[in-house]
Amino acid sequence: MLNKLRDLVLRYEDLQAQLADPGVYGDAERLRAVNRELKELGPIVETFHQWERAEESRSGAEALLHDPELRDLAQAELLEARAELRRLEEALKILLLPRDPNDGRNVIMELRGGVGGEEGALFAASLLRMYTMYAQSRGWRTDIVNLNGTELGGVKECSVLIEGEGAFSRLKFESGVHRVQRVPETESGGRIHTSAATVAVLPEAEDVDVEIDPKDLQIDTYRSSGAGGQHVNKTESAIRITHLPTGLVVECQDERSQYKNKDKAMKVLRSRLYEMELQRRDAAEAAQRRSQVGSGDRSERIRTYNFPQGRVTDHRIGLTLYKLDAVMDGELDELLDALITADQTEKLKSGEAG
Repeated sequence: MLNKLRDLVLRYEDLQAQLADPGVYGDAERLRAVNRELKELGPIVETFHQWERAEESRSGAEALLHDPELRDLAQAELLEARAELRRLEEALKILLLPRDPNDGRNVIMELRGGVGGEEGALFAASLLRMYTMYAQSRGWRTDIVNLNGTELGGVKECSVLIEGEGAFSRLKFESGVHRVQRVPETESGGRIHTSAATVAVLPEAEDVDVEIDPKDLQIDTYRSSGAGGQHVNKTESAIRITHLPTGLVVECQDERSQYKNKDKAMKVLRSRLYEMELQRRDAAEAAQRRSQVGSGDRSERIRTYNFPQGRVTDHRIGLTLYKLDAVMDGELDELLDALITADQTEKLKSGEAG
């Protein structure tokens, strides 16, 4: 590990030297690549320098053990340095884990009301609000691609583009079935109902990731439908794209411009096709699944939101938090951090086993 870390330090210094060269600023693509790699290597190099300082402290403390007058002080320093070295070694192991190549991408999130009819749709709307508030708290941009709602304000299905630093790395474990236990607004008897909504988190695909033959597309236009009033279009600006080889259908009616709707719909289609390709690869390399914490399968029940008890439970890692109101207001970091840590732990275990 030490040799690898020293090589990375040399690479980091080389990149810094490149950044000091005025010539790099004339090449936007090269400049972006250098900055991206510097950003990725920065935490590793900084942690390694901390490890080197802790190693110096350990070595210095061991040398002082031979001095009778300083032995007690040296032993205390030695214990402290060894504990710090252990902590930094664990941190470095995690930092050196292979990065998910999609972690830096934006997200296409798809939400659907599941079992429970209207209540499932209302819960999907609650989840959409939760993720939107979380995105806002991180300074990310959200853009509704398509929303098929109910008269009571529920969400039958919805696609939303979430753009921002680390969006996929933070949200990738949210795919699956989210179950809710609460007294529905539509229930007069006050009985607790169980319903569900499904979430799919797709990395936004780039043009180079997926090649789509225009001959494989059937593109239909239609008039937007909505809750009425000024948001209903008088022109046929809504777009439905069918990818004939796979049967995938994507709709977008959020924008007044047909061109913008088509652009958004193509983003979703490209991301779905990209996800299909990733799943095909995952199936072929079952031992190296993208996610150790969860398969990303939309049929997997991942979390329960129990309103009467004010708790949220993530079934994959056995974590229960009694702060449901805060979670529904977008305070997701405690949950997401625990999922990311569990995933890293699993990867370290499988790495040690291999």
